[in-house]
Amino acid sequence: MKRRPILLAAAGAAAVALLAAAGIMWEPAIAPVAAPAPASFDRALTLEGARVVALGDCAVCHTAKGGQPFAGGLPLVTPFGTIYSTNITPDVQTGIGNWSLDAFTRAMRRGIARDGHQLYPAFPYIHFTRMSDREIEAAYAYLMRRAPVTARPPANALIFPLNFRPLVAFWNVLFLRPGEAQHDPAQDEAWNRGRLLVDGLGHCAACHSPLNAIGGEKPGRAFDGGVVDNWEAPPLNRLASGPVPWTRAQLSTYLRTGISAAHGAAAGPMLPVTLELATVPEADVDAIASYLMSLQKPAPAPAVVPVSAAVTDQSAIARGATLFTGACAACHGPGSPMQSVGARPSLATSSAVNASTPRNTIQMMLQGVAWNGEDAMHYMPAFAQAFDDQQLADLAAYLRATYSRQPPWTGVQDTIAKLRKEDESR
Repeated sequence: MKRRPILLAAAGAAAVALLAAAGIMWEPAIAPVAAPAPASFDRALTLEGARVVALGDCAVCHTAKGGQPFAGGLPLVTPFGTIYSTNITPDVQTGIGNWSLDAFTRAMRRGIARDGHQLYPAFPYIHFTRMSDREIEAAYAYLMRRAPVTARPPANALIFPLNFRPLVAFWNVLFLRPGEAQHDPAQDEAWNRGRLLVDGLGHCAACHSPLNAIGGEKPGRAFDGGVVDNWEAPPLNRLASGPVPWTRAQLSTYLRTGISAAHGAAAGPMLPVTLELATVPEADVDAIASYLMSLQKPAPAPAVVPVSAAVTDQSAIARGATLFTGACAACHGPGSPMQSVGARPSLATSSAVNASTPRNTIQMMLQGVAWNGEDAMHYMPAFAQAFDDQQLADLAAYLRATYSRQPPWTGVQDTIAKLRKEDESR
């Protein structure tokens, strides 16, 4: 009999907890609307929306390889499984054609779909929530004037229990802070515009910050660097302390063109970002560069490399030199035409060659830089099929020893095998 009050109290507490959890997880649907006529949107607002969508890189994530723009289906590989981006064309059946502006705004601000289900935070709504109402309305107008495409993405393949969408609500409690960014009167207009673009639309910290065990950005570690699609996203708060310190003008040029004569060329996930930024007003990119350069921290103390790990493999370097002469020197060698035409950057200032890990150098060799229209200066063939793991490791050893003053990398061949396998599985 004495246990009965305890059991009743426990049951009551459990019921309250379940009700509270249900209250956190449940979101109401917003009624569908008839697909708005494209002509119903103001032309000036739509043009502004094109700028907003480019700054937000929407097409980058919502366009599958070989697919229609904004029709979704791009696989986003996470530590928890693969998420496929959604269709954001105005198709009524498979896209957002029956979404009202209110439904679209809720998705951007809080990560909730029109029918009330939680969106996975691979969609960076924790940053888009900083957008202004005008920017959200403009993006909505632009997307609703696109050609509707009927395309349903593949089903997500996430591990249990993360494949249960309502649990994302608890993730949001930890990491989502809704609300439009506030103007800082102590800073000028360019800085405020840059902060809005970097922290909001551009969601730069989503890629350039380390993540914790549940995929949230680590508190206090914004812009300290991260890993995206097996590429390193370098720290954005150490740009002024690299082998060749970045300037605001250099960073702005790199973001708009994808290449810096003093630092290197964009590749991997960053390349399509620069292609989008090339379409927006230069003032926006300058503001981004100004804000990022205001975030710079002192250079960290150099890592202590164990003597046993820092031994240079001269035979590997010699083999790598032979490979470089045959496959790379025509573009990257001293005095090569590509060095003097188009201001191709020297490998000595490459952030990949000077990085603490060989990841990006390996990825550049494996994947190259895809051909983008007529921009022949920003192209590099992929060598994944031309060289085996040992040859790539030898080439990496040569690049590190010849074009960097940093200690040799360790475990390069193992890293190549791992990245090659992961890239091929995508």
